[in-house]
Amino acid sequence: MGIGGCIALIAVGAILTFATDWHMSGVNLDLVGLIMMAVGAIGVAAYISIFKRRRLETVRGGVEPVVEERRYYE
Repeated sequence: MGIGGCIALIAVGAILTFATDWHMSGVNLDLVGLIMMAVGAIGVAAYISIFKRRRLETVRGGVEPVVEERRYYE
């Protein structure tokens, strides 16, 4: 799930929690909205941490530099 999906989860969860007054038997929409917002926030945090790691690998070139050691014997 990308950053857009996570933000959409947060938005829909906020709408369910704060902007609706529907009542369904057997379903607590406030709790469903809070769960959706929590999942969206966790998704954003995971996406950011993965993006940081990829960005650092890109800056460093993605691989460790190759170091050649030459020994000269006399």
